Amino acid sequence: MAESRWYVVHTYSGYENKVAANIEKIVENRRMQDQILEVKIPMEKVTEIKDDKTVEVERKIFPGYVMVKLTVNIGNDNQPSMSDETWYLIRNTRGVTGFVGPESKPVPLTDEEVQKLGVEQRVIKVNYEVGDLVTVTDGPFEGFSGVVEELNTEKNVVRVSISMFGRDTPVEFEIDQVENTIK
Repeated sequence: MAESRWYVVHTYSGYENKVAANIEKIVENRRMQDQILEVKIPMEKVTEIKDDKTVEVERKIFPGYVMVKLTVNIGNDNQPSMSDETWYLIRNTRGVTGFVGPESKPVPLTDEEVQKLGVEQRVIKVNYEVGDLVTVTDGPFEGFSGVVEELNTEKNVVRVSISMFGRDTPVEFEIDQVENTIK
């Protein structure tokens, strides 16, 4: 069974863009779009002050690292593994020093790590808005109902006012931890 997973490739410092471009060129030349799905260099926007002027610049979050989304096979041991060809091509790309993992054995990022690093944006469809009555579906407040006070889809957070011990208490949840009570 084939799936896709994100791996972290270690590069020489300052070679991240060159490595990403080389991997993308290999994918194109060898028609490996079905094996190497995506190459990313995690970036963040930072405000810097230069010569008394505020400038917004992009900076690498992890200098010396490139993220690569690969097609993997799930073996009998339930562990993901990439093809030998994919491993060889990436490992021997100029500027690559190896994969992140014990003894350079590639270890894929977990879904939680991918989400926390912001490598891949999950699109969550929200069927409620501020003022709606919702029910908590997960966590210690499961089964409680409350009114949505604030909704922030960028941060994946919703604040719900729940009645506890006779008073309304605002509690923050992840967007997928609550659902609209009226369907």
